Amino acid sequence: MTVNEGLRLIAGVFTLISILLAHYVSPYWLFFTAFIALNLIQSAFTRWCPAMAVLRKLGFKEEKPVT
Repeated sequence: MTVNEGLRLIAGVFTLISILLAHYVSPYWLFFTAFIALNLIQSAFTRWCPAMAVLRKLGFKEEKPVT
């Protein structure tokens, strides 16, 4: 699994968790969902996300550029 695939997996899982928490615990958990979305938008422009550094340390591979 590559870093980008791992990042998408983490974002998807955290989004689902925050939606479930918003439904069953408190609607304030939707702020966490918004944080995830803003972080994904920011990483699309800067190509950097804190979770990517963690995934690299865990041994996820970088994608090879297409030539």
